[in-house]
Parts: sequence; structure tokens; C-alpha cells
Amino acid sequence: MPGVQQSRARVARRIATAAAYGGGGLGLLGAGLAGLVITESRLAVRAIGLLEGDPPKADGVYGTDFADPGCTEQEPVVLALLGDSTAVGLGVRRSRETPGALLATGLAAVAERPVRLVNVAVSGARSDDLGRQVRLASVARPQVAVIIIGANDVTRRTPAAQAVRHLGEAVRDLSTLGCEVVVATCPDLGTIKPVRPPLRWLVRRVSRQLAAAQTIAVVESGGRTVSLGSLLGPEFAARPEMFASDRFHPSAQGYATAAMAVLPSLCAALDLWPQAEAEPPARREAVLPMAVAAATAAGQSGTEVAAGAVGAGGRRWALVKHRLRLGLPGAEGVAPSAADPTTGPSAGTAGTAGTAATTATGTALAAESANSQPSTDDVRAT
Repeated sequence: MPGVQQSRARVARRIATAAAYGGGGLGLLGAGLAGLVITESRLAVRAIGLLEGDPPKADGVYGTDFADPGCTEQEPVVLALLGDSTAVGLGVRRSRETPGALLATGLAAVAERPVRLVNVAVSGARSDDLGRQVRLASVARPQVAVIIIGANDVTRRTPAAQAVRHLGEAVRDLSTLGCEVVVATCPDLGTIKPVRPPLRWLVRRVSRQLAAAQTIAVVESGGRTVSLGSLLGPEFAARPEMFASDRFHPSAQGYATAAMAVLPSLCAALDLWPQAEAEPPARREAVLPMAVAAATAAGQSGTEVAAGAVGAGGRRWALVKHRLRLGLPGAEGVAPSAADPTTGPSAGTAGTAGTAATTATGTALAAESANSQPSTDDVRAT
């Protein structure tokens, strides 16, 4: 639907422009809808319930089997994780099931080098907390960072331009340190089952608009984005085990699915993703105007957007690529991986870069999710 896409692109550009020039009050919902959203949100919170316990800590070194014993100067790749409770891994009880552990394991397998994970994300964080998180992460001097943010900005009605501005500043600050940045944009909160119409339709629109605006700000600030969108929606509908007990946060299998979408872009940011093996010949790739690329990605889960050329008149273009996303292990038509699940920091990761491209995000990243227990957080904070 070209008309809808153009409309989304205009809204995204308007928000990103307001963020770039200091606008702070530009919201995603009209004032007339605020009362409805508040009322429906309260009902959704009651339906969701509360998680109990703390998210597991996963900081540490992964893939130590790849360390070269004859090279005493080899240092692990430092991966920083910033954002909200999705980045923390709220909803699982084992460190190996958290997004940070999954991504560090996969990156180590592809790079064939140890990876040190530094997670400074906080449950309930909004984009205005990213500045503090960047300062904490910068101490470790990360080579690459993954940011997962946006859901709390929607649920707590943060002005969109304000949220986008904070994200853009965080990406610029990390890039200044020589760190590559990958941002998983705001997920489609309309896929959350306890959220019912008409709130579901509203938060879907708001989520996608914010995701598109985030994409523009991130790419123009030197990073790249991956759209989570409704990535988990269809699988959640068919497989309740994709949810934690609150039916809001992902379970271990849900986080593994998200990690499968982010890992290729994470590796590509470090020029590590094996192109010939990782991407099928029929991959979808296009160069589009920045705002159109952002709107396209917001509606297509698993889509990466990176900087393209600057055209005549300073018009920015973006490279849109739908990278490989493996099916969830155990799903119909997906062969199980022979890899063993990582047991946490310092666990070795077997395989070559080529095998990692096709199996590192398989069973090794989705270990024993059926036994995962809930963790705590205010359900309004994701």
C-alpha cells in the first residue's frame, strides 16, 4: 500500500526532524485519544499481571574455546548491551537464555574469537536513560553495541521526538568511541495478547511510527537498525510458550527468535557475516530514500537499514536488507542443530564461521525455554 507507506514515511521524518532540531513535545497520539489509551492500558496491565524474581546476570566471556593459547595479546571482542528489560532478558531464569548471552555466543561462533559481554541495560528504562547507560558501557571500550529500546516510551507516553533525540545522541556518542552500533527498534506492541482493540490498533500504529523515526535517527547518527516489528506476533499466537508467564515479556524461545534476527546485523557491523553462506540468492535488498526505508522496515520484521549514499541536494538514501532469519528450533520444517547449548560465560562455542551462520542461532540459542520461570518487573516496563 504505497499511500500508507508514504504516510508513515512522512510521520517518521517529521518526528526525526523535530528530534534533530530540539523538538520535544511531538507525540504519536492525538490528545483526544489519550483518555482511551490510559483506560485501556490500565485494563491491559491488570490482565498481564506481575513477574517475580530478578533477571539473571549474563556478563562475562563467551567462546573461550576460540582463544589462541599461543597469542597472549588476543583480547575478546567487547559487546555492550543497552536498553530496557528486553535487553536484560526479563522473563527467563538462566543467564544463557538472555539476549546478551545468545548474541555473545553467536558472535563468538561467527568471529571464532572470545566475546566479552557487558550488559548495562535496566528493566523499565526509557530512551532518556541511554545517556547514563552509554557512560557505563564506555568504561569497557566496546567494539560493538546493541541497543533495544522504545517499548517503555510508548507505554509511558514519552514524546516521540524526545525519545528519538536521546537515542540518536546515544548512537553518536558510541560511534565517537569507535564503536559500531546496532539498534533493535521498538517492537509492535499490538501483538501482545492482553492488549485488546481499540488499544491494540493504536499501540500498533504508535509502535511502528516510533520504530520508523528511530531508524532515521540511528542511521543518520552512524548506526544501523533491525526491525523487531511483529517478529514474535505470529509465533506467539500459535505457540504460547513464546511468552513468559505474564504474557507480555518473551520466554527463552521468544528471546532466541529475536536474537536470530539481530545476530546477522551484529556480525555484519563488524564485517564478519559470511555473505555467501548466510544470504540466499533471492534475498530482498533495495536502496530507498531514508524515510521510505524506515517506514518499510517498520512494517517488515527482521529488516536491516544501514546508511547508503547521499544523493543530489543532500538527499539521504538507505540500504534496506532482509537478512536471513532461521526458524525456531523444533518448528515445522526446521532441522534441529547438533550444537550444544551454552552454559553461560566462559563456555566454549563449537563450529566454524560458516556453520555458525546457519546453526549458531539454532538450538544453541534456545536452550530449555520450557522450564524458564518468570522474573520481576512492573509489567508496564519492558
